[in-house]
Amino acid sequence: MTATHPTVVRGRAHWAVADSLTLVRRTLLNYRRKPVAIVWQLGFPIVSVLLYGFVFGSAMRVPGGGDYKDFLMPGMFTMTMTFGLMNTATAVVSDAGRGVMDRFRSMPMAPSAVTTGRGLSDLLIASAELAILAATALAIGWTSDGGVGGTLLGFGLLLLLRFSLIWVGVWCGLVVPNTEAAGALYAVIFPVTMISSVYVAPSLMPGWLAPVAAWNPISSTVAATRELFGNPGAGGGTWVEQHAVLMAFVWPLVLTAVFLPLAVRRFQRLSR
Repeated sequence: MTATHPTVVRGRAHWAVADSLTLVRRTLLNYRRKPVAIVWQLGFPIVSVLLYGFVFGSAMRVPGGGDYKDFLMPGMFTMTMTFGLMNTATAVVSDAGRGVMDRFRSMPMAPSAVTTGRGLSDLLIASAELAILAATALAIGWTSDGGVGGTLLGFGLLLLLRFSLIWVGVWCGLVVPNTEAAGALYAVIFPVTMISSVYVAPSLMPGWLAPVAAWNPISSTVAATRELFGNPGAGGGTWVEQHAVLMAFVWPLVLTAVFLPLAVRRFQRLSR
């Protein structure tokens, strides 16, 4: 039986961190050279805010009353974090298709650095997107009445959801054959976001659809952030709606526990 020397362990940890940060720098440099990519990613949620908030907002009803823009913005924040899954999947499948993943595997670098670097870089980009979208929300009159602690926790839950969906995106990017197939994920993600509490409270949906929307993991984050931001429409009649903050922690942890090992295992099997 052999024992690993502590110096060797520290050396491996050091290079794992260093390699991960190198890949984070690579991703951020790509965005710096192509800033239109972030503009494009933010375009849809910003247009959705303007469309639903100003065009359809006067016709929308909020349970318990209140301004629809205040009701809408937590949903827009959550939708932006959810759609980030497609950006992750597209970036991963693009690297795999161009042979970048194979080059990474052939280099003397920590095996965990590729997935860790992707996760860290996407989380940083998501933070920037969330900050820009929050500034847009403030500009149109949205406010958080939950205090500093509640507001920070709400944004933390949004980033936790995005963190969990990074691993779903990495796994999808390693499974689908090309960028066109990755783009087709939109056909799956869009209905999932629509059948949630992003735009309309589940209580206003047909009886058979309301439980599906209420138990959607996206709905838990939306309801939790509405509660933490002090915005209208929080809560509901079902157990999952009444414990939205708890479930906004549970769902991302479950997704991470399932898809992080799947993504790592799929990456390790790429060249087999």
